[in-house]
Amino acid sequence: MSCVLVDTCMWSLALRGKAPKEKEVAEQLAQLIDENRARIIGPIRQEVLSGYSDHQRYEKLRNKLQYFPNVPILDSDYETAAAYSNLCRKKGVQGSHTDFLICAVATRLKMIIYTRDKDFSNYSAFLSILLFQGKN
Repeated sequence: MSCVLVDTCMWSLALRGKAPKEKEVAEQLAQLIDENRARIIGPIRQEVLSGYSDHQRYEKLRNKLQYFPNVPILDSDYETAAAYSNLCRKKGVQGSHTDFLICAVATRLKMIIYTRDKDFSNYSAFLSILLFQGKN
C-alpha cells in the first residue's frame, strides 16, 4: 500500500470539522493513520499549526501531530518544485510554492496526495502526481 501525503486542508477539515462531509474526511484520515499510511511534511505541519492563535489549543494539536514525523525534504525536492512551478506557469496554471513542494516530495517517494484543493487537479494535467480517491 502506498503512503499518502495529507495536505493541510485535509488535516484542518479532519481536526476542526463538524459537518457530515468533514466527518467523512476525519474517518478517512483515521483509517489512513490506522493503516500507517498518513504522512506529513514540515511546511504542511507549519500551515496546520498556524491556524491556532489560542496557545492551549495550539499545544494540544502540536502534541497530536508529533506522532507523525516529518517526511524529509531534500534539496532536489526544492529544485523539482521550482521546475514544476515553471512548467505549470508556462501552461497557464498558477500554484503556491508549498503545493509544488508537496508534488515534488510525493513524486520522489511515489506517494499519493490527499487533498480537496482543486489546484492539484490542475497540476495533475502536467505533473505525474497521484491524487487519493478516498471518500471525497
